[in-house]
Amino acid sequence: MTDDTGSSETPQIRLARKLNLLLDLYEAEGSETMTYPEINRHMTQRGTPLSRSRWAYMRSGDSSMATDPMLLRNLAEFFGVDRDYLLDDAGEIPKLVDAQLELLRTLRESRVRNFAARQLQGISPETLVRLRQVIDERMRAQEVDDADGHQS
Repeated sequence: MTDDTGSSETPQIRLARKLNLLLDLYEAEGSETMTYPEINRHMTQRGTPLSRSRWAYMRSGDSSMATDPMLLRNLAEFFGVDRDYLLDDAGEIPKLVDAQLELLRTLRESRVRNFAARQLQGISPETLVRLRQVIDERMRAQEVDDADGHQS
């Protein structure tokens, strides 16, 4: 089986996708939004300061300057993933980490959906079923959109 995800993506876009996935997971785990000063503080303490503009370019996929191995390893360490996750596009470890992160995000979304349904105690069963269907349809549509984006 081949992986079409990376075939049309530039290395910068792949890096941006990974960084944004890590940020999404951080927030999905119930944490507050990750701020640039938190990231910069960690990076500076490890000898790889990160300017706000460079961080923005890295997250948008517009940075051709995001090749410093120590910077990428320190970012991976900050997010608690394998230190080579942001460096290596060809190895098995990044694919495994990427799959695990996607699974965690999916599980988190499922828990949020179920929590919301439980909080709607006074609503009729029919309405709850319809709400769940709408949420499920939206999630499937998002998955299709994500899959289409990876193929183009």
